[in-house]
Amino acid sequence: TECSLLLLQVKLKQGLKSAMAISSDGNAYLQESQFWRLYKEDPAACAVVMKTSVGVVYLLACLLEPFMPSFSREVLRQLNMSPDEDLSFCDDKGETAKAKRPWDFVSAGHKIGKPVPLFKELKDEEVEAFRIKFAGSQAERISKAQADAEAKKVAEKLKATKLSEGSSKKKQSGGSKSKTAEDVSVAKLDIRVGLIRKAEKHPDADSLYVEEIDVGEEAPRTVVSGLVKFIPLEEMQNRKVCVLCNLKPVAMRGIKSHAMVLAASNEDHSKVELVEPPESAAVGEKVTFAGFSGEPEASLNAKSKTWEKLSADLHSNGELVACYKDVPFTTLAGVCKVKTIANGDIR
Repeated sequence: TECSLLLLQVKLKQGLKSAMAISSDGNAYLQESQFWRLYKEDPAACAVVMKTSVGVVYLLACLLEPFMPSFSREVLRQLNMSPDEDLSFCDDKGETAKAKRPWDFVSAGHKIGKPVPLFKELKDEEVEAFRIKFAGSQAERISKAQADAEAKKVAEKLKATKLSEGSSKKKQSGGSKSKTAEDVSVAKLDIRVGLIRKAEKHPDADSLYVEEIDVGEEAPRTVVSGLVKFIPLEEMQNRKVCVLCNLKPVAMRGIKSHAMVLAASNEDHSKVELVEPPESAAVGEKVTFAGFSGEPEASLNAKSKTWEKLSADLHSNGELVACYKDVPFTTLAGVCKVKTIANGDIR
């Protein structure tokens, strides 16, 4: 029941708090005894300190097993000892007699195993990987796993369709290859989750909006978009969008645009909808594509026509998921979508 679960959580927290207090007291005891001095001046007293300290370590290994099982197993292995199940039996006061006498845990003449570091140093890239992997709440991580599964399912479905279409086209063309964006990786595009902080009409152009968009930098970027005919101004306020951030800045009727808001359009371009990341996606997060890795270009090379080649394969699929070929636009919170335009071009 819910009450039982809450009680269990309280007990676990209390147990962890007690273990941490024992750890702190044990460390203080070891330092204050000045064992390095006793080793030379009073070997018998030093032996008592060492035996007690090893007992405290053993006690902690047993107490922390529910919280850090792999840590406990390694400590017990190095101590060459087995866990003491009697520690779970308490007296009338809720205390264990053994826990009060840590010097008795280790018998005289006991030999411990070869000590090795219990923890390894994490490199910066490992820390970042763990930060991304375990960011947010458990519910958000579950949502991310479900989103990844959804993205994989969509990608596999579209891939099968593309392979079928490609096989048919190959037969029709005698097996010749056409030069498309295959020699250019979509990872070169710096697409991020952006938040429109403010949007207003361009003072000198009836068809343009001027937006201030937060893309995770110190200051918002000014972006000019030709969306006035398709999206009401009130719907442009305080909403998350997908933003291409590494296009070369360009002046549009006197105002320089420093990025591009991505949107899908239908076949005759009479309808346009913004590509929307999940509501819980982090502002500034880079949109990724499964199977494509690498750093985006600082500024897309106009001569190589990188954007032109890659944008030819950006589209919304039949399930309204934004894709590059058959690979969904993906964030840690899930895939990016459009509202109603299926199989539309994304620009």
